[in-house]
Amino acid sequence: MAAARAWLIRHGESESNAGLPGRGPAETPLTRLGFRQSELVARAVPEPPALIVTSPFVRARQTAHPTIARFPDSAVQEWPVQEFTYLGHLHGEVSTDRQRAPYARAYWQRADPHAVTGDAESFADLIGRTADCLGRLERQTDGLVTVFTHGTFIRALLWSLLSRTTIMTGEAMSRFRAFADTCVMPNGSIVELRFPGPRVLAGSTAHLLEATAETR
Repeated sequence: MAAARAWLIRHGESESNAGLPGRGPAETPLTRLGFRQSELVARAVPEPPALIVTSPFVRARQTAHPTIARFPDSAVQEWPVQEFTYLGHLHGEVSTDRQRAPYARAYWQRADPHAVTGDAESFADLIGRTADCLGRLERQTDGLVTVFTHGTFIRALLWSLLSRTTIMTGEAMSRFRAFADTCVMPNGSIVELRFPGPRVLAGSTAHLLEATAETR
């Protein structure tokens, strides 16, 4: 029987999100605000999850930690739901989002869904991972599954569901980019999927209002 629902949770604010330099996408930790957001996410979980899933990246694992601590009897698994990493030649170099921006623009303008640079992955690989995630969720038992993941991954999964695109072309990649640019996914936000289907419920940030007030 399929899972009743899944929460796709974007990690809390990371040092990279705050404009600080970092070394590689997998190692960027949360900021103080990010840790507070992770606590508020844990408080928003309404029941012990049947399964807590986290990406292998540090910021997602740190975001999941308060939920894991609150529900110690829930199963925990690591799935390949990490952020899309396509600038392989910059991995391992200390840089900021602003410094990486020209390379990111060039990548998306090229619109080659199968292009791979260094130890990065292709856009087609990303979409393949979203399909893998959906398949895993559909095989879970009834209950809530919380998936601590990343903004572009969530957008890619939603785009795949809504567009039903299965063949990756340059045009499809450009359509995704347009969708991603208009789909706002704040740090710590939650999007719910209902099964069978899956059906997408609108995202929520209401649980983060306390953290927002604290930063004013």
